[in-house]
Amino acid sequence: MTDRPDNVLVAYFSMEIGLDSSMPTYAGGLGVLAGDTIRSASDLEIPMVAVTLAHRRGYFHQRLDEQGWQREEPVAWPINDFCKPVSQRVIVELEDRTVHVGAWQIRVRGESGGEVPVYLLDTDLSENQPWDRTLTDLLYGGDDYYRLCQEVVLGLGGCRMLRALGYSHIRRFHMNEGHAALLVLALLEEKLASRAQEASIPADLIDAVREQCVFTTHTPVPAGHDQFPPDLAHRVLGERRCAWLKACGHDQSLNMTELALHGSRFVNGVAMKHGEVSHNLFPGYPIHSITNGVHAVTWAAPSFQALYDRYLRDWRRDQLSLRYAISIPSEGIWKAHQEAKRMLVEHVNHETNAGFDRDVLTLGFARRAAAYKRGTLIFHDIERLVAIAHQVGPLQIVFGGKAHPRDQDGKNLIHRIHELRDALRGKLRVAYLTNYDMTLAKLLCAGVDVWLNTPLPPMEASGTSGMKAAVNGVPSLSVLDGWWIEGHVEDVTGWSIGDRIESCLEPMEGMDACHATALYDKLEQKVLPCFYKERERFIEIMRQAIALNGGFFNTQRMMAQYLHNAYRLVGDLFAEGSSKS
Repeated sequence: MTDRPDNVLVAYFSMEIGLDSSMPTYAGGLGVLAGDTIRSASDLEIPMVAVTLAHRRGYFHQRLDEQGWQREEPVAWPINDFCKPVSQRVIVELEDRTVHVGAWQIRVRGESGGEVPVYLLDTDLSENQPWDRTLTDLLYGGDDYYRLCQEVVLGLGGCRMLRALGYSHIRRFHMNEGHAALLVLALLEEKLASRAQEASIPADLIDAVREQCVFTTHTPVPAGHDQFPPDLAHRVLGERRCAWLKACGHDQSLNMTELALHGSRFVNGVAMKHGEVSHNLFPGYPIHSITNGVHAVTWAAPSFQALYDRYLRDWRRDQLSLRYAISIPSEGIWKAHQEAKRMLVEHVNHETNAGFDRDVLTLGFARRAAAYKRGTLIFHDIERLVAIAHQVGPLQIVFGGKAHPRDQDGKNLIHRIHELRDALRGKLRVAYLTNYDMTLAKLLCAGVDVWLNTPLPPMEASGTSGMKAAVNGVPSLSVLDGWWIEGHVEDVTGWSIGDRIESCLEPMEGMDACHATALYDKLEQKVLPCFYKERERFIEIMRQAIALNGGFFNTQRMMAQYLHNAYRLVGDLFAEGSSKS
């Protein structure tokens, strides 16, 4: 894409963006998805710019003691080693004071030579009061007041920064989750200023803002949506902006998701099932679905990159061409997998001394440690699990994942896995890897033999770790929820745990037992026999996982859908391309 800001058509706002493991500007799947989105936008030369916060102290560094209790430490990282400062400054108003906002820029370069600039907003400026200088320090840190102030910086400050940098012709503003919803107020503010009126908001102005905005929701449960009480919203935003919120339908608490819904022309969930769930949560809005993907080049292990370079020469520029993996010889796929598994097993043994064996079927389970993801489900009946491993074929399990600092249930889950690991010593090898990040995710998703996923339906909005595994030929063994409803073909791309979609938002009596039984049945009757006794058939499942799931569940396909369905800028892009030529 061109370097000129006035040619940029899409602005992408996200509270977290995962660009590099050494830049702790992401907490988990939402931020990693944002990074993959930007990488594919640069591959496809989409005229996009992205906005996030600097997060100078990162999310957190995870330390686990011998019992598996998590401790969090801030992560200091040298922002100037990755980004360059920009000279522009803008201000935002918080309560009765002015906060100055600066920015850093990093440019994400794609396979085709296209680039997407990412701006990391920063309040650590000498002009600001000491507390205000910390506003862009912590990702998902602090109390509601800190969080709302951060969201003012992202939404209002981000819009003002883009204008100060010369991005004057943006056609679409994409809010990745509700954290950026105050962008709606920023755009209203611009339009009111152009009409020299502030007392009321004509309906046509709201419609004009709505035409500019696209909103992606990622959260399938009400408790996951940011909400702030009226008194806090009034305190931080002031009377004038709260009057604007009222015009946007907010008479009570400030619900960031509802503000984004009301202010957007196109709203989507991140999987087909999630779109349905979101529509039920917010029945007054048409909610579409664009299923997530992953950036295949980023997540393919070195051995698989070399394999694809040999057999699929255009795969780096056209990741949908992974569908032609059906032509790759079995021995090539297995050799690439063995190399990825060797790297993982060596890392596991070095870090945990677990004694993992490269010839043993390895299950991987790594994601944010949260109760609904049910990381301990595989241990529901330890005696049966051990019996399966002894009678059908040995297996070993590697875990990873952080719990949110305020999520005690998540911390208890990690501790419980460590207890079970110790109880199984000598019977079944179990390892827990600390400080799960992008680097570790690449090792795990490529190096295990089967990717395990056991969320409580329908609480998995999409999930992308199984997609990363599929890019590396690793089939999934998963509950039918999120993306797996679309990616699952039994005995072809992997295996299901259970055969129906549950509709509850709370655990139903017996559901854990039912899913655990189904999990054990699949391990005993299908997964282990296939791995140990029908190796060619197992490799064929790996091949289909690449071709069917890797070839579809990638961010190049996802971005094409955003261009056609959400942004509706295809004609503008063709016009821009012809003007360049």
